Amino acid sequence: MALSGGFQFSQASLQDYVDCPRRFQLRYLLRLDWPAPESEPALESERHMRQGMTFHRLVHQYMLGIAPERLSGVVEGDDLRRWWHNFLTTLPPVLAAGMTHHPQMTRHLSMTYYPEITLSAPLGRHRLVAKYDLVAVRAGEQVDVPQGTIVDWKTSRRRPRRKWLAERLQTRVYPYLLVRAGAHLNAGTQFQPEQVEMAYWFADFPNQLAHFSYDVHRYEEDEVHLVSLVEEIENLGKDEDFPLTARERRCTYCRYRSLCRRGVKGGPLDKMEAEPDVGDDFDSILDLEQVAEIEY
Repeated sequence: MALSGGFQFSQASLQDYVDCPRRFQLRYLLRLDWPAPESEPALESERHMRQGMTFHRLVHQYMLGIAPERLSGVVEGDDLRRWWHNFLTTLPPVLAAGMTHHPQMTRHLSMTYYPEITLSAPLGRHRLVAKYDLVAVRAGEQVDVPQGTIVDWKTSRRRPRRKWLAERLQTRVYPYLLVRAGAHLNAGTQFQPEQVEMAYWFADFPNQLAHFSYDVHRYEEDEVHLVSLVEEIENLGKDEDFPLTARERRCTYCRYRSLCRRGVKGGPLDKMEAEPDVGDDFDSILDLEQVAEIEY
C-alpha cells in the first residue's frame, strides 16, 4: 500500500519508521493489528500502561482547574498514588509559577497553559501532527526565559539517558511544530526557535527534569531531517515489504515479531529494567510515549 497524499505523520509514526521500517508499514500503512503482547508478563505491562493513561488524565483534569483534593479521591494503585503524590509535591517550575491552586505559586509571571493541545502543519505532501501534554506560554519578551515551554509527562520505570532522549523524534518534532504552528498560542506571533524549550518530567524522578533548549540552527536541521524522512518513506516500493530493522533485539519487544519470524514470546519486563541498553531502546513501551496522541 502506497503512502496516501493525506497521510498524517506524528512523532510516534516517524519513530516507528526510524526504529523499524517494516513496523511502520505494518502499523500505519497496512493497519495490521497483530494479537501479540509487546512484553511479558502481559498483565503487568497492561497494568502499567493503564495507570500511565490514568495519570495523564489526572494531570489534564488538574490543568483544567479541578481541585487536587477531588482528584486524589479516585487515585488507586501504588504506582499511581506515588506518581500523583510526586506531581502535587514537586511541580515543574513552569507550573509552580502560575497555578492558582498551588501553595508555592508566585504572581510575577503571566502564564497561560494549554493542556492536551494538538498542533499541525504541512510536511511536504503530507501533514505533521502532535498532541502535547502541555504547552505553557509566558507573556512578555524577556530573552533569558523561554516564552513557550513544552512539558511532557513520563511514567517510565527508569529515567532514560539524556543522549537517548535527545535523539528521539519527540524531542525534535514537538519544538519544531510549536515554532511552525503555534502562533495562535502566542497572540498571533510566531514563536522564534530561541523562545522555545522542551522539558520531560518523570513521575518516578520528579526532581530530575530533562530540559532541551531550541535555536534556529536546530530548527533548520530538524526541518531538513523530517522532510528527508518523509521522502525516504515515499520512495520505498509500494508493493514491497519495507526492510526489517538490523537491530534484532528491538524485535523482542515488538508485537509483530512472530509475523516477521523473529520470535514468539514477548521480552521480559525485568530484563528491560535490568539492562540499561535495552531499557533505553524500549523505554517508550513502558512510559507510553504515544499516550499524548490518545484521545481520552
